[in-house]
Amino acid sequence: MSEYCKGCGVKLQSEDPKALGYAPSAESEYCQRCYKMRHYGDVTINMQKGIAVEQTLGKINDLDGTVFWTVDLFNLESNLVPHLNRRLPGKNIVLVLTKRDVLPSTLTDDKLRRYVSRRLAEEDIHVEDILIAGYMTKKSPKSEKILEEIEETADSFGEHKNVIFMGMANSGKSTLVNRLLDSTDLTISRNPGTTLDVISREWKGRTLYDTPGLENDKSVLSQLPTDQLKTVIPVKPLKPCIFQIYEDQSFAAGGLARMDVVTSGKASVVGYFSLSLPLHRGKLADADRLWNEHLGEMLAPALDSSMDTMAVWHAPKLKTGQKMDVVIQGLGWFTVSGDIRSVTVYAHKGIQVTFRKAMI
Repeated sequence: MSEYCKGCGVKLQSEDPKALGYAPSAESEYCQRCYKMRHYGDVTINMQKGIAVEQTLGKINDLDGTVFWTVDLFNLESNLVPHLNRRLPGKNIVLVLTKRDVLPSTLTDDKLRRYVSRRLAEEDIHVEDILIAGYMTKKSPKSEKILEEIEETADSFGEHKNVIFMGMANSGKSTLVNRLLDSTDLTISRNPGTTLDVISREWKGRTLYDTPGLENDKSVLSQLPTDQLKTVIPVKPLKPCIFQIYEDQSFAAGGLARMDVVTSGKASVVGYFSLSLPLHRGKLADADRLWNEHLGEMLAPALDSSMDTMAVWHAPKLKTGQKMDVVIQGLGWFTVSGDIRSVTVYAHKGIQVTFRKAMI
């Protein structure tokens, strides 16, 4: 038996079938959890919340190399790591924005870089460079060009200097690493928390480290049952769902979040969510009845059985001519603009809602 699982990095063992790292055969290169995820898509031990942030950052601090920090563009807010430079002192950090192909092509890479640079400045995070990645699920000229850019950037810090890949659970990190290594060794899954320990591989004369996905318990992805994740994680380019409104309206993203908009004139609401997640629009006056009668049925998936267990968020007042994103972390966002008096959001307790300047 190998000492560590090739897919997730966990130490292999043959004593406890219910524990991490169990492998029934002495010849096994993968733990049973990885084997079932790779071949059947089954999750036998749920680690979707990821590994504790400080635990993983501590391991990264012990490694020598340039940090390539993968951030899922669709889940930008839930992927940001507060005080990152203080938590990785002395480390050069390169930001790799993943899943570019999910965002609309009308949003240019230059605008994306400017937008993300501003968000990093607001969070007091400094990076040496920003790379934009995507198209990693299959080989193509676009993906090959991105892989070359990552290699060139790694060389710029020292031709044989080691590289360390880190990021939130489900940020696309292991998919990217597999492409760099031209390998399928690392287990990849739509379920967050696949990589469980540091994995090292030789790459271009240096050591490449893949690290466990960082936990974020304020994201929908850490709370939703694994069999429902496919509903909220986009795999195809987003198609903006555009609503022009002239009266008070309520919008539901499945049964996971609700946004009430009070207007004093014409306004616009645009939804950016997975195509598999149903969006419902109705009059605000009828929203409570609809929610109470259909939550978990027509309004699905859901984490709550009534509004009583949901947290309430109030957006800052919208300025004239301003567009604001209402982000439900791990789920997607609404962009609101126009003559709006108030925006109120309901989401499962513990899920973070962020109000930011519009990305698109």
